[in-house]
Amino acid sequence: MEALSSIVGEINSVVWGPLMLVLILGVGFFLQVGLKFMPILKLGTGFGLLFKGRTDQGEGQISPFNALMTSLSATIGTGNIAGVATAIFLGGPGALFWMWMTALVGMATKYAEAVCAVKYRETDELGNFVGGPMYYIKNGLAAHWHWLAWAFALFGAIAAFGIGNGVQANGVAHVLEANFGLNTSVTGVILMVLTAAVILGGITRIGAVAGKLVPFMAICYIVAGLLVLLINIGAIGETLGLVFTYAFTPSAAQGGFAGAAVWAAIRFGVARGVFSNEAGLGSAPIAHAAASTKGPVNQGLIAMLGTFIDTLIVCSITGLAIISSGAWTSGESGAALTSLAFETSLPGVGGYLIAIALSIFAFTTILGWSFYGEKCVGFFFGYRALVPYRILWIAMIYFGATADLGFIWLLADTLNAMMAIPNLIALALLSPVVFALTKEFFATNGASEEGEKNTAE
Repeated sequence: MEALSSIVGEINSVVWGPLMLVLILGVGFFLQVGLKFMPILKLGTGFGLLFKGRTDQGEGQISPFNALMTSLSATIGTGNIAGVATAIFLGGPGALFWMWMTALVGMATKYAEAVCAVKYRETDELGNFVGGPMYYIKNGLAAHWHWLAWAFALFGAIAAFGIGNGVQANGVAHVLEANFGLNTSVTGVILMVLTAAVILGGITRIGAVAGKLVPFMAICYIVAGLLVLLINIGAIGETLGLVFTYAFTPSAAQGGFAGAAVWAAIRFGVARGVFSNEAGLGSAPIAHAAASTKGPVNQGLIAMLGTFIDTLIVCSITGLAIISSGAWTSGESGAALTSLAFETSLPGVGGYLIAIALSIFAFTTILGWSFYGEKCVGFFFGYRALVPYRILWIAMIYFGATADLGFIWLLADTLNAMMAIPNLIALALLSPVVFALTKEFFATNGASEEGEKNTAE
């Protein structure tokens, strides 16, 4: 096992190395420029469509609003609490700046993913819409590119069990054991029952639960985080100074913080930013493909909000809380660092808040990723694989909650990067389609019924 871990570790250092950073930031920046920065300039339009999208807008299984909530259920998770803390621990305060940069270009990436997902989606044997990178590669690119679709589906199906299941269950089990003394086996059984009650009902039930739970948990966490920032208001100016200074200069060692080079700030900021908002990984468009939307651009404008909410709001609050409280120099890492930051500012309460938030975030991530993995497996075997897959998914939760997942985490992190590679290549090749659909939509103001119909076609 040690030899296997070493091999996977070497692969991980390559796939999360300079090539991946160039691909993620490069493709995102290319799309942002090609769209003339529309995802940033039309943020208000996206929120307007999201408000209208609380009800079905066209053909699909779930409303545009619930599609975004399903996507957010998978992205707002341990990455927002543990991932941000790890980025700051390894890369210093400057890592938060590079998370922001990843999000700004990632909005264009997420927009393009959803546009392609709806444009090239198809119906399965049960009459449900299915889509995502494997389908827009198969239906949008020439035959010699189709191997990328199979590669994405393979990586996604395996990675889902790690990053979207075992790692999440493990995080919940340990945080509840540390804060409330709950046995990990008990947590595993509870998570299995709750997950089964939701995912056996398919995307409709997942979307319904996500549509209620995600907004509630996100608002609660944001309010708690803002309270921490308010308590540390005097340190906010210095905090922002550290973020911008250490984004371009090496971080000096302080307290338990060992210091970090600029390269570390960039690497871990981008890697954890992508882990958090998943822009470029290709997971979110699988959910958006099921939306009952009027057209590809409509859903794309809603989808890009996921990156904005996840990273520029939720992750920013976590990062600023960690730095402004002074906890970032403690030597702690991961969820323990975020917990320390909140506990320092809210004694007797903060640690429990993080434990509860992490548990709910991780649970919704399990729900969202169950759908992603299910569709990747379905791409290979069709609908007959769905029930066995769901049963296996539920069983994996107990294993994740009770086992040592050091290797599983490493493998899942590696496969996450390998999911991104075929997806980013496809987005670059399909960019002319995305640009054309966007131009046509806004040429008709995207408001008239005729304009929306033409866009959908």
